[in-house]
Amino acid sequence: MTKAVVLGGGMAGMLAASVLTRHADEVTIVEGDRLPDRPVPRRGLPQGYHSHMFMGGGALALEDLLPGVLDRLYAAGASRRGMPWNTLTLSAGGWFPRHRGDAFIVVCSRELTDHVVRQQVLESGTVEVVQSAKVVGLAGDSGRVTGVRVQDEDGERVLTADFVVDATGRRSRAPQWLGELGVPAVEEESVDPGLAYSTRLYRAPEGVHPDFPALLIQPQAGTGQPGRGATLFPIEGGRWIATMTGTRGAQPPTDEAGFDAFARGQRHSMIADLLAQAEPISEVRPYKGTVNRRRHYERLPLPEGFAVVGDAVAALNPVYAHGMSASAFGALALRGALEDTGLKPGLAAKAQSAVAEAVETPWSMAVQQDVAFPDVRIDNVVVPAPAPEEQEFMARLAATSLSEPVVANAMFGVFTLMSPASGMVTPEIQELVLRGPSRPQLTAEEAIAQFPELGGLLTPAAVR
Repeated sequence: MTKAVVLGGGMAGMLAASVLTRHADEVTIVEGDRLPDRPVPRRGLPQGYHSHMFMGGGALALEDLLPGVLDRLYAAGASRRGMPWNTLTLSAGGWFPRHRGDAFIVVCSRELTDHVVRQQVLESGTVEVVQSAKVVGLAGDSGRVTGVRVQDEDGERVLTADFVVDATGRRSRAPQWLGELGVPAVEEESVDPGLAYSTRLYRAPEGVHPDFPALLIQPQAGTGQPGRGATLFPIEGGRWIATMTGTRGAQPPTDEAGFDAFARGQRHSMIADLLAQAEPISEVRPYKGTVNRRRHYERLPLPEGFAVVGDAVAALNPVYAHGMSASAFGALALRGALEDTGLKPGLAAKAQSAVAEAVETPWSMAVQQDVAFPDVRIDNVVVPAPAPEEQEFMARLAATSLSEPVVANAMFGVFTLMSPASGMVTPEIQELVLRGPSRPQLTAEEAIAQFPELGGLLTPAAVR
């Protein structure tokens, strides 16, 4: 009888459990919270109140792991928004023209995403959940983990296991647990741009078009000024979720008047103008746990029977919305290792190496962007400065993407994790970038006029 234990019942934990059911006779999730039986926020996920989305690549990975889950999400009120077809985007360089492409995002509340995924993972009855339980350590030694020590209302006990997966997120205590077994300290990197969030929910005005676009105002990096951004997403239940973001020196206020003023102080007032026509239905909620942090467990002499996934490996700045997608990629990596090795010696190292490889792209994208903001705090990360010719190419690529759909689609494919970074340097893309923009950038009026789905709620206005 083989047993697996997953620590943490969030996105990464549920996906890891779903993978393990194919290889272990018993799978147990240990969760510190009481998991709700409906889509509501939970105490152990404070970031759940804020805007979330599955990038297209992550959504496809999620569907691979849980066939049919996207249809369930859409039936429950989630929506698919093409980029840039269903997104009105003011990038760091200007407005994107509307055109069709393969890139997309899936938007809804975080609690709905968690609920639908949790339902599908648990409905088979093959996964047991131990709730309101605190993990106090690992059982075993530096050569093999044999279980986990948990504490609940009945006291402390040991859950034996052939394999333990830590999916406890940013607050993971795996370094301490491993240290208690005699495992060396894990190497850790961090990049902290001081990003803070403020989010508020709204009741959308009556008669909003079902294909109302997602709105994004992206922060500008490399200007010497703090980054400021804002998003507005239509979510289930006829609601909008609006999030203001700012790096150190421009962190958004948490009071209602300050929130509204911060929205109106963006590079364009479109989100503020829309919110003025909607009914606030929540308080303004802050969040500051946004440091990029990566732990290199793959470099350790990791004991057999143990692996770490999700945010416990690589916690990413949420402004790029790659976290849930990275968790899905990590679960696919774990699945591949299990298919190669099974619950046998060698699995821990193979799984940890595969997870590290899976998070490399979203990690690199996040830190390369964040180091360009002022007053960023870096610990143990070496981010080589791009060569002048690379800087020039990337600047031309960004400018060209605002007039060339092929270039924009390549950029969105990489941004949504549907394509590797090499997709931006194909011969066709290089030729277009060398030629440069073929037409003037859109004005705000022209960009907004592309979206009749706005239904007259947004009056075009010039960019300040």
